[in-house]
Amino acid sequence: MDSKHNHPAPYTYAQAGVSIETGNALVRAIAPFARATRRPGADADLGGFGGFFDLKAAGFNDPLLVAANDGVGTKLKLAIESGKHDGVGIDLVAMCANDLIVQGAEPLFFLDYYATGKLENDVATQVVASIAEGCKQAGCALIGGETAEMPGMYSDGDYDLAGFCVGAVERDHVLTADKVAAGDVILGLASSGVHSNGFSLVRRLAADKGWKLDRPALFDQTVLLIDALMAPTRIYVKSLLPLVKTGKVHALAHITGGGLLENIPRVLPKTLHAHIDADAWDQPRLMAFLQAQGNIEPEEMARTFNCGIGMAVVVAESDVADLTASLEAAGETVHRIGHIAAGDKGCTVSGGAETWSARAAWSAAHNA
Repeated sequence: MDSKHNHPAPYTYAQAGVSIETGNALVRAIAPFARATRRPGADADLGGFGGFFDLKAAGFNDPLLVAANDGVGTKLKLAIESGKHDGVGIDLVAMCANDLIVQGAEPLFFLDYYATGKLENDVATQVVASIAEGCKQAGCALIGGETAEMPGMYSDGDYDLAGFCVGAVERDHVLTADKVAAGDVILGLASSGVHSNGFSLVRRLAADKGWKLDRPALFDQTVLLIDALMAPTRIYVKSLLPLVKTGKVHALAHITGGGLLENIPRVLPKTLHAHIDADAWDQPRLMAFLQAQGNIEPEEMARTFNCGIGMAVVVAESDVADLTASLEAAGETVHRIGHIAAGDKGCTVSGGAETWSARAAWSAAHNA
């Protein structure tokens, strides 16, 4: 008798649900997207054990490194359910790169982490292509990443994303709270939509209200509701970086989870308070739709969504006109939304009686 019939069939990684060949094919497919993000200091080739960046070649003299990491959150569930994967990578980069520019830092390079139960190269390629697009918008190089195929960890079709971005800022250009002064003006840069915060509430509303995501939005018949909700987060880096280098920007606040109420105080000293006038800009129709559909209280809106403002820019009164003109020339929609005054560290939002109004002080826990 042939002895080979006495032994069980050999196990393989593929039988366990992981295909090395599929992973290698993905690396080959995404390599051109990474190469397209090359910039001084990085050649953006993939495949090594790590990515290099040459700060000297990027033109820095006495830099500090700044790092940020983030994800996209449950917006990914909408992407998976709707099959719209070509914008979430921009969200991923935006959530990291926008957090670097508020320190005054120029994003230099980016790495991503893509995890799924079973690798679907078509979906993964769309996602990584959108990450590369986000990197181009932020001016940073995609120098590496990790694709993890983990059977049993995720439901069929699910995937998760994490991003890691490193930037640099010359020591004398770092944005710190001590540059902010009473009398400073707060400019608000318009958001492109919901960005990447509040989607657990959005998805709950969609389920409870039976939204038809593939139909024109009630508030704008020219766009499908799913497209309005999935609009990628705006990346503000290229608009703001030249102004940061002039020294005329006193502070920046990326408006993410917590809204204006909780993000602006993060860049203030303990003796200054931000006052926001909600009448200074029109609430976007998408935000008004969300509020009406959920009968959401004004303060809840102000803490959950960006309400149309994706970035706050604190500047001296004397520089408002010039910086507003520069930002508008760079493609931003700019609103004068408030001012800085003496008082306990915090933020008060008031006005807009027919839309939303809220008042809240920076809590003692944040001052600890």
